[in-house]
Amino acid sequence: MIASPDRTPLPREFFDRPVLEVAPDLLGRLLVRDTPDGPIALRLTEVEAYDGENDPGSHAFRGRTARTEVMFGAPGHVYVYFTYGMWFCMNLVCGPEGRASAVLLRAGEIVEGAELARTRRLSARNDKELAKGPARLATALDVDRSLNGTDACATGSAPLRILHGAPVDPSQVRNGPRTGVSGEGGVHPWRYWVADDPTVSPYRAHVPRRRRS
Repeated sequence: MIASPDRTPLPREFFDRPVLEVAPDLLGRLLVRDTPDGPIALRLTEVEAYDGENDPGSHAFRGRTARTEVMFGAPGHVYVYFTYGMWFCMNLVCGPEGRASAVLLRAGEIVEGAELARTRRLSARNDKELAKGPARLATALDVDRSLNGTDACATGSAPLRILHGAPVDPSQVRNGPRTGVSGEGGVHPWRYWVADDPTVSPYRAHVPRRRRS
């Protein structure tokens, strides 16, 4: 746990950079979710970069759609998608407006509001598992599609904010293949994590889903 993280909001300029610069720089940053029951704060420990129309693994690879509209908007906004018919996942939009790229928030350490996160993650065996994986992270923070398009750089009473936190020393940043990405997009080593952090999720290669007979 970090003792006194810097709670200065990250400026929009932080996100208005290439996604491969933003992604590792997000490690150690503080994500604050204001809920009706109180705030939950999370220190980011694992992320994945997705480079839009240049990246076969990205939702925006085939261009702008109703689903990916937020990714083509201003940097610093939240892109939330629904997957496997049951889970939400949260991303932060990067790069210049009109060019879709985003960072998937894969895991983190709950540093404030753990008691609230526990009520949403009843299956977690301990607090290290509360946000260990992108769907678990979104569940712990009470994130769903209603937050799609939220400005994470806003100040005041915004439901989601990204703060300066305590950036991770580059010597402690690791990278490797993205989890569960298939095809040409699966070769990119665009998953970044904090070395030896217990909240980081395990790597899993893509496994094709079998059709039911």
